Amino acid sequence: MTTVTASRDAAGPASASSVPPHPRVRLDWRLRFAALSLIWGFSFLLIKVGTDGYAPFQVTLGRLVFGTAVLAAAIAVKRERLPRGARTWGHLAVAAFLLNALPFSLFAYSELTIPSTLAGICNATSPLWGMALSMVALSEDRPTRVRVAGLGIGFIGVLTVLGAWQGFHGLDATGTAMALLASLSYPIGWIYVRRTLAGAGESHLSLTGAQLLLATVQLAVVTPLFTSVPPSFSLVPLLAIVALGALGTGLAVLLQYGLVAEVGPTTAQMVTYFIPVIATAAGVAVLGESLAWSTPVGAVIVLAGAALTQVRRGA
Repeated sequence: MTTVTASRDAAGPASASSVPPHPRVRLDWRLRFAALSLIWGFSFLLIKVGTDGYAPFQVTLGRLVFGTAVLAAAIAVKRERLPRGARTWGHLAVAAFLLNALPFSLFAYSELTIPSTLAGICNATSPLWGMALSMVALSEDRPTRVRVAGLGIGFIGVLTVLGAWQGFHGLDATGTAMALLASLSYPIGWIYVRRTLAGAGESHLSLTGAQLLLATVQLAVVTPLFTSVPPSFSLVPLLAIVALGALGTGLAVLLQYGLVAEVGPTTAQMVTYFIPVIATAAGVAVLGESLAWSTPVGAVIVLAGAALTQVRRGA
């Protein structure tokens, strides 16, 4: 995506008689960072609650509808325009599938059979997949010994979470595989975006809004083919889907958008390391999900490995 830059006020130079404008009040970036961590961490709980009353594709479609509505409102307020050009929209359609439609659906299906805590930890493997893929797909992103070591440590953590020494006893293989594939889809999508849309002239907000719109269209086509209208509309799961879309997708993107602009992508992406901690705490405290010792221990190892994969040469 394009780099977000803050524009200066266009009112012109101030004169001696002019009244200085009131500064816009903004929450400290640390508070917004904490809010983003909480929102994304609780998203796995909301997915679980949503699938209690609706089919996974319906949960994903609702999530995208409400998330797109929030971004559409933000684009309208900022008076930005959607991207132009069939080529850009074509690339955005692929990005929408890889970064939204596919992983959102896979996580929703995975949580039919695995706890939200495990889904949240699987999500934390995205930096590991990204490191492995970048070594092949991005010639300018050469690995270092530290980053390769982080990759190995991270996948040891994955095996610890899954209880490999027990033969993955009591683990639903299909649900876990779906969650891991969802986390793999994200770096594939970002590599695709980096190769195809890095030089686009539109703003990050405009591109993301168009991307979510296309993902919504994709799910709107697929959902009626594989689901039927629910016999009743359960209120709590419906509210969970609304929150998942409006907060976990729409507002979260705006928070991330602002954090990247203010503190840079390196600091903003540190939110990745808080998500599984919050997802685990929420699943245990709110949903009463059980937690074996290997889950938090493996999660710590995964996060340590993921952190090492982000260490750049000379850092």
